[in-house]
Amino acid sequence: MRHTDPDERWLGTVVHLAFFVLLGSSFVRFLSRDRGGAHTGWVVALYAAFCLLYVLGRFLAPAPRPGSAPTSRHLAWLGSVSAVWVTLLVLAPSATWCAMPLLFAGLHALPPRIAVPLAAVLTALVVVSEVRVADGTLNPNMVLAPPAVAAVATAVMVHLQRQGARQRVLIDDLVRTRRDLAASERQAGVLAERQRLSTEIHDTLAQGLSSQRMLLHAAERVWESDPDAAREHLREAAEISSRSLAEARRFVHDLAPADLAAHTLPDALTLLAARESGPGLALEFRLDGDPGPLPERVEAALLRIAQGALANVREHAAATRGVLTLTCLDDLVSLDVADNGRGFGRGPGEPARSPGAAGAFAPDTPPDTDPDTPPVPERDRTRGHGLPAMRIRARQAGGTLSVESTPGEGTVVTVAVPLTSFVPDPLKEPVP
Repeated sequence: MRHTDPDERWLGTVVHLAFFVLLGSSFVRFLSRDRGGAHTGWVVALYAAFCLLYVLGRFLAPAPRPGSAPTSRHLAWLGSVSAVWVTLLVLAPSATWCAMPLLFAGLHALPPRIAVPLAAVLTALVVVSEVRVADGTLNPNMVLAPPAVAAVATAVMVHLQRQGARQRVLIDDLVRTRRDLAASERQAGVLAERQRLSTEIHDTLAQGLSSQRMLLHAAERVWESDPDAAREHLREAAEISSRSLAEARRFVHDLAPADLAAHTLPDALTLLAARESGPGLALEFRLDGDPGPLPERVEAALLRIAQGALANVREHAAATRGVLTLTCLDDLVSLDVADNGRGFGRGPGEPARSPGAAGAFAPDTPPDTDPDTPPVPERDRTRGHGLPAMRIRARQAGGTLSVESTPGEGTVVTVAVPLTSFVPDPLKEPVP
């Protein structure tokens, strides 16, 4: 028997040793008690053949692996060794107890519907042999002991077979479950990476390209009438292109935003407000409290959310003023991006507006109502990735994002991240 499991190898070794011990003792008994008969030469030859067949079967016809059907070679070996044993038993009853290791060595590979009848036949032969050589009064143990021992051995053998079959089913289920789980995790990783890529592209490259397009259109409109303004628009577009290129390189290397590489979060937000300010839109940054050291992913998430919110202000709000407010408490950091633009109605799933949400500006600062400004639709059906992306970033940082807005009263985007229980969402790949 060839086994890879240590327990099976140990069992096989014990069975083989028991066989050779019983074979040797039966041969010694034959030589001491039955020697000198007419068939002595044949019996010795059969003992030798029996031992040789058993050894050859160990190497040339190994038992199949558990759960596998026996091979034709193993079945041929089992038939041959059993026939030799039966012949030997007829000539030399001393070989009776070689049946026990033979039972374990060969019949355990057969299905129970075949192994149990064969075990019964072998047991019957043992009983007949014992009775045939009995002297004087019949000993009941000669009739009862072999069936009892064979029944126990067969029951153990069948139990081990069925238990092994159940274990193989459980192992197959476990392997299949692990394989399905690995496939699900890979799929979840792919989806999370796609979400990360789409969010990164939206917050960096797409916003930069949108700004460049607006500046180039503005330069084209005043190219003839105001060359200096056109050149200024082109210069700003070139600066945006340089920043977008730096973001793209860092995005490829999965690093933090470029502004955070050399600045703190308040400095990065100050630079962002100054960079996004321009004709018709004034932005300022306010700091409330001491930010102290923040987790890198929290800083990156807050900066990216600020970029996305200001992109919405620039493209959709028609605002004239905006304020970025970073509030730092002992256990919480929050960022508010407020504007005095058109605002919009509460969409599906949006939280109800709290009183005074648009109060980041003084009452004498009305929203832009220039009649020459083209109307901005409340929801661009071809876009709409900004707010979902900001919500995902807030959730990945362990915080929440809310939007408070009313038509004509501006919009406030607020993200709050607890610092004492910063636990990123395990189902999402963190977005740098």
